Amino acid sequence: MTVATATIAGFAVGERVVIRYGLPDGMATDALGEVIALNAVTCTVRTKRGDVPVPIAAAIAAKRVPPASIR
Repeated sequence: MTVATATIAGFAVGERVVIRYGLPDGMATDALGEVIALNAVTCTVRTKRGDVPVPIAAAIAAKRVPPASIR
């Protein structure tokens, strides 16, 4: 288990997080938003662009983040 996967395992539904994960083409991207579902394989994050299912095995880094600022 990597540090990122251990961190994701500690997330709870409703928390605001950012997860950097690898894509099949070798690039990486981030999912920033609220955790809406979590299981042993996938962490689904509700982002501004929609729900993003992040494969936990592809996670590079993850952390909790503060609430979004109000504009």
